[in-house]
Amino acid sequence: MKNVKAILADFGATDWLSLAAAPTFALMAILTATAGGGEGSCSMHMSPLGGMVPMYVLMSGFHGSPWLKLLAHWRGAVRAV
Repeated sequence: MKNVKAILADFGATDWLSLAAAPTFALMAILTATAGGGEGSCSMHMSPLGGMVPMYVLMSGFHGSPWLKLLAHWRGAVRAV
């Protein structure tokens, strides 16, 4: 297992921003779902997958790769290229 402080010390601003994306979208999905918002005025005939909540969940999933890379670094599974 690698030293966590050494891994985090190598992080730049773009790395921190990429880590912030997934939790931000997940929080937006939760807030939109609990507030009942995210449905447009023309949502009467929309699919349940067409609202804002599924979009935020998908965006959170798509932006999860920096977290997977960070976990792989912590476990020592990523090799230097």
